[in-house]
Amino acid sequence: MASSRQSQETSMRHVLSFDVEEHFQVSAFWSDARRQQWDRLESRVEQNTLRLAELLAHCETKATFFVLGWVAERHPGLVKALAKQGHEIASHGYGHELVTNQTDREFRDDVRRSKRILEDLTGEMVFGYRAPSFSITDRTPWALATLVEEGYLYDSSLYGRFQRLEKVGRKRDVREIVTTAGNIFEVALPTANLCGIQLPIAGGGYFRLIPYSATRIFLRQLEKAGTQLVMYLHPWEIDPDQPRMDGPLVSRFRHYLNLRRTEHRLQYLLRDFSFAPVVEIVQPIREMVQARASRGTAACAVSG
Repeated sequence: MASSRQSQETSMRHVLSFDVEEHFQVSAFWSDARRQQWDRLESRVEQNTLRLAELLAHCETKATFFVLGWVAERHPGLVKALAKQGHEIASHGYGHELVTNQTDREFRDDVRRSKRILEDLTGEMVFGYRAPSFSITDRTPWALATLVEEGYLYDSSLYGRFQRLEKVGRKRDVREIVTTAGNIFEVALPTANLCGIQLPIAGGGYFRLIPYSATRIFLRQLEKAGTQLVMYLHPWEIDPDQPRMDGPLVSRFRHYLNLRRTEHRLQYLLRDFSFAPVVEIVQPIREMVQARASRGTAACAVSG
């Protein structure tokens, strides 16, 4: 693996991220009744996430982990271990509530609570946020401004799902968005253009559905265009033995499809491409993080 990594040193590095949540917290199986059972259902997130961390360590790769505050409260050692290993810890909100189902005040409380929990555990600032099920949309125009006000530097929640190309209106790479509260960087997930339709293939169920050979071709095309991929997965996607849940047929198909193949496909991906966390590889965000760190160091020196 070391020789493979060395051969990638001069190639483009992409973003690798994981949305850290329990297998029973996915939006496709959401119900108020199941939400009340969360503390009584079998927890598998720690063992699955540590398995991912072991795989990344073997491949000498760091990633961004968007962690639910709910999970962090119950598995504080997991968050600390990820941070100690050099991975970026970012926020996935607190309770996996869709942003479109929250008021501005509820959303603010959610992202503030999650950020505080994660920062208390790691002793480091949390700069990034990803909405559950990428649920920042045109219906929530206030969400990005709220993130700015709560101290986030970037968001990674915008995803052009099955939209006509002319309606997407955004680049596949990072861009700076102006809000009423200030600017925030959007690290958008790329899509593939098929006959004018934007199809999301950057991870999750799409990574499990589409043959790996097609994913590899798409990444090579991105590299030729000078664009970084933002790849995402969930810890439960490498857990084929997780308990099965009742739900709509389509939801069950998408959730359980090819779970036994995910880990092997991820190994191929790490072999063929180079990845890093958002704060390390996305240049404008890295510069802002370094600037904040410099100001903090200077402030400590003056006060000392």
